[in-house]
Amino acid sequence: MQPLQADYFSAYHNLKVTRDANGVLVAEFHSNGGPFIMSAPAHTEFVDAFYRIAQDRANKIVILTGAGGGFITDVDWSSFGDVTDPGVWSQVHDEGVQVLENIANIRVPVIAAIEGRAHVHSDYALLASVIVAAEGATFEDVAHFAAGVAPGDGVFTTWSYRAGAGRAEAFLLNPQPLPARTAQEWGVVAELVPNGKALSRARELAELYLKAPEVTRRNTRVHFIQPLKERIVREVGYGLSLEGASSAALVKSMQAKSEPVAEKRKSAIKE
Repeated sequence: MQPLQADYFSAYHNLKVTRDANGVLVAEFHSNGGPFIMSAPAHTEFVDAFYRIAQDRANKIVILTGAGGGFITDVDWSSFGDVTDPGVWSQVHDEGVQVLENIANIRVPVIAAIEGRAHVHSDYALLASVIVAAEGATFEDVAHFAAGVAPGDGVFTTWSYRAGAGRAEAFLLNPQPLPARTAQEWGVVAELVPNGKALSRARELAELYLKAPEVTRRNTRVHFIQPLKERIVREVGYGLSLEGASSAALVKSMQAKSEPVAEKRKSAIKE
């Protein structure tokens, strides 16, 4: 079977895609070349990006990383629009499921190289076969319970699978930066490296994995990811429905708190 044409490499605004002569593909999250802030347009384009990456048999190893000394650092909330609108949330829901399923469907070893903050969608990293983290890296979930929203987009599924349900619940209910060393003690991070060395170590691991026959590499990834993939299919659609309901409730409660002020301003204007 002929590999697909890599015409998708330059198709994305927030994912820099490169591949070396050995077939090691690096997918780097970024915002204008710097640390990546999640946005609605990026959320949309990642569905296609990871579908294409998974489909392309010329990719022998995949490395996920972030630009500017971070992985995914924050969220541009306003870019997602009115989340109380069922049509808006329907798109967020579908994309959220599809992105995780498409990363899980990458059928070659996946390495996450984490520098700095993995504070949003750390679940993308936890879908990797191996996580290499810099000593100064931290994991956190700033996008859900800390913001008043149920963590239903896969972050609980992946953290409970990798670290255990008790640790995942405590981590998500009291969001604080989790040092990479602690994440290693929990079994989430495979290797700690000096700051600035995560990507270079990931490339070294890629060279090591390439020594195995291609079918062996592919089948090993497929075998290892299958239990987590089953949980994603079973849990994330439901979780995103719960997240959507809590997002709508949060917006309405914020609007209710601001209405008296608005009414007072209207009365003052009339007077």
